[in-house]
Amino acid sequence: MEISMVVVWLVLLLVCIIVEAVTTSLVSIWFAFGCLVAAVMAQIGVPIFAQIVVFAIVSLLIMAAIRPIAKEHFNNKTVETNAGSVVGKKARVTGAIDNELGTGQVNVEGMDWSARSSFDEVKIPVGETVIIRAIDGVKLVVEKIV
Repeated sequence: MEISMVVVWLVLLLVCIIVEAVTTSLVSIWFAFGCLVAAVMAQIGVPIFAQIVVFAIVSLLIMAAIRPIAKEHFNNKTVETNAGSVVGKKARVTGAIDNELGTGQVNVEGMDWSARSSFDEVKIPVGETVIIRAIDGVKLVVEKIV
């Protein structure tokens, strides 16, 4: 029993589509296009060597053409977290901030955060109002409002 190359290319096409559907990260879609063109070539009787060469060329061309466009539109959305939204806001010091001792706590929008001063030598006592300048790991970097 002889297996037709059209069937082989169509099975490979199906495998590429299934892999792409499972991964959703543009892994094999390029090869699916190559398989489709190679299947058409097999149907019209082009030799297998030419089918393989065209498969490779079409796959590479599709990858070169579509991948840069796809990268612009996929996986470029930054999800803003509540952490990033507190930068620039005011907070109340609830635990004295001392960078030398590694202590400090502030309350911002009803949430307690570990904090440190943006200036190493500055100590900020409880009850002061500070402005949040950045986030460093899990600590807020704050400055005393003058």
